[in-house]
Amino acid sequence: MKLSSGIKILLADDEPHILQFLELGLSNEGFDVRTAPDGAAALELALEFKPHMAILDVMMPEMDGFEVVERLRKTGAEVGVIMLTAKDEVENRVKGLWLGADDYMIKPFAFDELLARIQARLRNQFPLLIGAVTHGPFRIDDQRKEITYQNQVLELSPTEYELLKFIVLNHGIVLSKATILSRVWGYDFGGEENIVEVYVRSLRDKLGDKEHKLIRTLRGVGYRVDL
Repeated sequence: MKLSSGIKILLADDEPHILQFLELGLSNEGFDVRTAPDGAAALELALEFKPHMAILDVMMPEMDGFEVVERLRKTGAEVGVIMLTAKDEVENRVKGLWLGADDYMIKPFAFDELLARIQARLRNQFPLLIGAVTHGPFRIDDQRKEITYQNQVLELSPTEYELLKFIVLNHGIVLSKATILSRVWGYDFGGEENIVEVYVRSLRDKLGDKEHKLIRTLRGVGYRVDL
């Protein structure tokens, strides 16, 4: 995935191997990345660097991620915040969200999922910074609501556009029908899960994916896009 240049991301984690891995991966995606080994350094760097996104580990020395996000919000800084934690505890997630975090990820996580969450946060908070996104043979232009496949613009309905965008941005991840319904049709959708099959079939026709090599079906589990 290649995003517009000039997007600044702050990484804060006290585990050097995680910090190095994320810095390398995000830098290769075209982001301007700065790192901090603890919470106090992260807060100081955030005020100086003024990042668009801050990815903060919860458990850090000097100052934990909760305090960093709380102080950041008090400054009025316009920054999206994703918090990382090794503990899948509801009260931790709720606390972070109440203090001002925008999203939460549990370690270990897939790098592609982190990229998708960053892009979603930037699209919502800084839409003018995000240009077209390229994943393999797909080019997604959210401003124009247009998806190109192998240099050909696809004729898609609004729902087909949202479905294809969601599964492409999460390529390599198995997506259940329930997950797709909640993210594409909405949590209050009262219809049948089979509608997902109908739309996937339509997308396969438009993509020429007769053998289901692009949008794969994992029986009893869901769908996965392989690029």
